[in-house]
Amino acid sequence: MSERFSEAAMTAAMREIAATLGVSPEAAQLLQLTNNAVFALPRSGIVIRIARTHQLLDRVTKVVQLGRWFAGINAPTIRLAPVVEQPVRVGDHVASVWSYVQPQPPAPTVRDLGLVLREFHALDVAPIALPTWDPVGDARRRLADAEGLDPNDHDFLMKWCDRLEPQLVALSHREEPKLVHGDAHVGNLLREATGRTVMCDFDATCIGPWQVDLAAVAVGEARFGGTGLHRGLASAYGYDVTSDQSWTLLREARELKMIVAAAPVITDSPSVAGEFADRLQSVRKGDLKARWKPFADLAPSR
Repeated sequence: MSERFSEAAMTAAMREIAATLGVSPEAAQLLQLTNNAVFALPRSGIVIRIARTHQLLDRVTKVVQLGRWFAGINAPTIRLAPVVEQPVRVGDHVASVWSYVQPQPPAPTVRDLGLVLREFHALDVAPIALPTWDPVGDARRRLADAEGLDPNDHDFLMKWCDRLEPQLVALSHREEPKLVHGDAHVGNLLREATGRTVMCDFDATCIGPWQVDLAAVAVGEARFGGTGLHRGLASAYGYDVTSDQSWTLLREARELKMIVAAAPVITDSPSVAGEFADRLQSVRKGDLKARWKPFADLAPSR
């Protein structure tokens, strides 16, 4: 990824956005540096999310529209920061700004996730232009923005996309379209001071098969380890996605996302590049038992 999306560039953009909003960037905390650079400014009560790829800038507008709709229906989600015209644009960068949620004990669990997802899936389809579930399209866009990707790896991933696409289209046509979070895991939950658990990170929110949201934990447990996470989610939600007739396809779609998500940023960090290569190799070998490391736990370049 070019220097315009480096941590230093993102920090500079965050400071410029903070100045535009009239708040201090002091004591800002970098929470995430993957497809978005996410900064918490607890003293100002906000979180700034800056897109790190020009291929996905349309998502910033989408999440802002969703944020407004969520607030209007009291959905179990975080809220946009008040009195801020959004999206916020600074130079080539586009960001959304959210109200900061001070973490409250106890930490959210897979049971909370199951209960929140049941509430989320019961919402009406949002009356805004939302994309349909298209993991292959998302993967291709990330690959188009992946500087430095080995040509052989690029070729393998593109062929994987070509093979998977018609099968996923058929799956979508079989299921009733629902509001899908798109990246449902405990890390995207926050507990408010009232005790209510809410969801965050709506970059991947779309319309599609509701089973997609249950697959994330099941695949995550298979790849990252853990005991009882999927079982706890299935119990709280009331459905075991691994028994679904489309489970194999759902797993493949999730694993494609989990690998390609890092493609645009592999040049930022040798450790991220190494994990990307390991994940890809396990898929090439058909090794369903290989364990992966979360990209978020790997050190980015400074």
